[in-house]
Amino acid sequence: MDPDTVTVLWCTTDGGERRKARTLLLRNAADRLGVPESEIWVEHEPGGRPFLGGAGAGVRVSVAHTRGALAIALTGGAQIGVDVEGVRRLRAESMARAWLHPVETAWISGLPERERSMAFLWLWTQKEAVGKALGQGLRGGGMSRRMPIEEHWPPGPHSLPAPRPLPGFDGLVSCAALVNDGRHVIGVALHGDAAGGSDDGGVGVQVRRISGTPD
Repeated sequence: MDPDTVTVLWCTTDGGERRKARTLLLRNAADRLGVPESEIWVEHEPGGRPFLGGAGAGVRVSVAHTRGALAIALTGGAQIGVDVEGVRRLRAESMARAWLHPVETAWISGLPERERSMAFLWLWTQKEAVGKALGQGLRGGGMSRRMPIEEHWPPGPHSLPAPRPLPGFDGLVSCAALVNDGRHVIGVALHGDAAGGSDDGGVGVQVRRISGTPD
């Protein structure tokens, strides 16, 4: 599997997100590796991070789900994390003051009110993804790290995600993308020497919708 590309596959669902995410992860990993699905299985590190056993050993994976949607990420390079959230109205400014870095909070506060909820989730999904990529969870990973701030906001519905380095943390990059006509946001993070970033022509991220109905 290409170490220079992260493939993020997502879909909407009508329930059973956890089971469907596992099924779709195994199916798509097997398809990309060109092996029978029976030769791959999912295991978990002590901290809960999933990894593939059997013919899938060495493929980095991450899984996320929320009510009505799921996302899986696969790559052959750096450790990967993915998160997905439904875009909804939040008390974004007060939540930012409680949970985010002052620079992030100032960015959100400076946006028009109608854009603040999406901006908060844009950063939050990346923080969740960073915690997964580090294998430390949200509190030990993304919450203690500032995410890169978007220079052009709001993003277009078809904007391509470009991983950028986290300020002050080498080998750690993140990005986000709007999907489902702006109804969901997906955060992606990579950790390791192979992570790179858009500034140095590093890892590319491909986001694609797939069917959410396993055969």
